[in-house]
Amino acid sequence: MSNLNLERTNSCDRAAVRLLKSHRVKRWPVNVEEIVSLEGIKLQYEALDDELSGLCFFKERIPVICVNAWHSHTRQRFTIAHELGHIKLHSALLKEGALVDKTITILRRDTSSSSGAYRIEIEANQFAANLLMPKRFIQGYLQEAGLDYGVKQDESAIEEMARAFQVSPMAMAIRIGNVLG
Repeated sequence: MSNLNLERTNSCDRAAVRLLKSHRVKRWPVNVEEIVSLEGIKLQYEALDDELSGLCFFKERIPVICVNAWHSHTRQRFTIAHELGHIKLHSALLKEGALVDKTITILRRDTSSSSGAYRIEIEANQFAANLLMPKRFIQGYLQEAGLDYGVKQDESAIEEMARAFQVSPMAMAIRIGNVLG
């Protein structure tokens, strides 16, 4: 990993940790909906096309996160955290990006964003993972459960952790791999 990519990753980590600290979040699962509300961001659930998980935009200078109402609860939580990442990390881009109806600027989470092909999408995914599954919470859970590094190979333990953190097993497996190396 290049120094620039490492710095961007660290920046995403720090932004998520700062947000958790500022809202005094000390335990999992992280209530991402409450954080969004406390940040003054409007959250909407809408019937969107299946390939579109969510989007964020500013309407009359108010940030808005729109989430696909048809998706699973765990996917919605990750989408909310991802879009919150865009607002926290990329608000300048959002504010000057493509305009729709002259008052709305949009970033969206769809199949291309989940592939990690674009730098800002990778950063929003990193922010979301760090917000919903902070390293210290992962380590705390492992300690409380009496688990060790072998958890990376234990599907049932990963599924149990995913339920505890209210994320998908795939998101948890990826995060455990990143946290435990």
